[in-house]
Amino acid sequence: MYFSHRINDGFEKTRTDALLAQLQPALARLQSRRNLEATPLLELPFRSDDIAALETLAAKIRGRYKHVVIAGAGGSGLGGKALCAFAPTHLSPRLHFLENIDPDSIAQTLAQIDAKDTCFIVISKSGSTVETLGHFHVLLEHAKAAIGEAHFAEQFIVITTAAHNPMRATASHYGMPVLDHADNIGGRFSVLTNVGLLPAAIAGLDIRSLRKGAAAIVKMLDAATTPADCESALGAALQYGFMEKGCNVSVMIPYSERLSGFSSWYRQSWAESLGKAGKGTTPIRAVGTTDQHSQLQLYLDGPKDKLFHLITVKRAGTGQCIRLPGPSEFSYLDGKTTGDIMEAQQQATLATLIQHRCPVRHFALEKLDEEHLGALFMHFTLEIIFMAELLGCNPFDQPAVEESKRLSRQHMQGGL
Repeated sequence: MYFSHRINDGFEKTRTDALLAQLQPALARLQSRRNLEATPLLELPFRSDDIAALETLAAKIRGRYKHVVIAGAGGSGLGGKALCAFAPTHLSPRLHFLENIDPDSIAQTLAQIDAKDTCFIVISKSGSTVETLGHFHVLLEHAKAAIGEAHFAEQFIVITTAAHNPMRATASHYGMPVLDHADNIGGRFSVLTNVGLLPAAIAGLDIRSLRKGAAAIVKMLDAATTPADCESALGAALQYGFMEKGCNVSVMIPYSERLSGFSSWYRQSWAESLGKAGKGTTPIRAVGTTDQHSQLQLYLDGPKDKLFHLITVKRAGTGQCIRLPGPSEFSYLDGKTTGDIMEAQQQATLATLIQHRCPVRHFALEKLDEEHLGALFMHFTLEIIFMAELLGCNPFDQPAVEESKRLSRQHMQGGL
């Protein structure tokens, strides 16, 4: 196991058992790979045929460039950003993520780079996402002006579906290299495809271990006799059961800055996959200890409408040593480490939430590495799929978002 998973008292076993029984057909479909939309996600962790090429390309980029700009909206950018946030010591090249079409953030990014020393990676599954097309052409003109017509296209990499689309057509026109986006895996679940793994490899992460951790969770799924044997199914049953009890807010709190990107990924994936037809719960992103000072007062003393997912890592004795110059009321800190403080804070938050009768799921990680991170991504991907079964919705579409995209295009064409 990559983590221990437990929840404090507060939920009736009989209801849990009933919800788990409802998930038996879903478990059978997943194990037999008859859930056609989920099957590519379950098979992906066992792939290795694409890894060497990604590692080679990443090494080439690291050896050539000082900056990498990655443009992608939603899951096309968030997966890679979440993985790169996990890289603890990466210094070069510097990675910049363009997710927002905000002119100010684009200008700020362009001001920080020298185009001659920059690789530009542009990602869109459809190849027609308006924000990403906007980024693409702004970056094209910026690079063309700085590098010249003859060579600017050599510094671009495009990731999009193999089907004809505007982005692929532009890349083809300029002779840019194009990597195929998996047709059968949506953007928010693409973190373990080239969409997430190329930026991760550039940042120096072990992408083989990321998939290894995810594969271990799929193996556990396949070995389960009943949903009660599957941690992801149990998690979905708990989430649904607490939703029935009025806990309509799902708060993810990892105690690690390196998991801040994972928390953002969870927020998007849970919201976009499950918020449909008036159903779903609202995901909240938090990071310990920072958000103890911005959100914990509400969590403890506000409405009891939240289910907490606390991810902790063993920290005692790690980090920088604290030395005090002389006796003071804080003498207890002398000789302690920053990890000791983090350990005390995360354990105190867990105990305090429980004392205030807040339902808490506790994920205790022995360490932080790529295998554990891959396991977390796959665990919560499966939890989303099982939760969708209980809600009676399709976790792989986003009809309301598509409507917004349509209206945005209509507005740009002068139709609103």
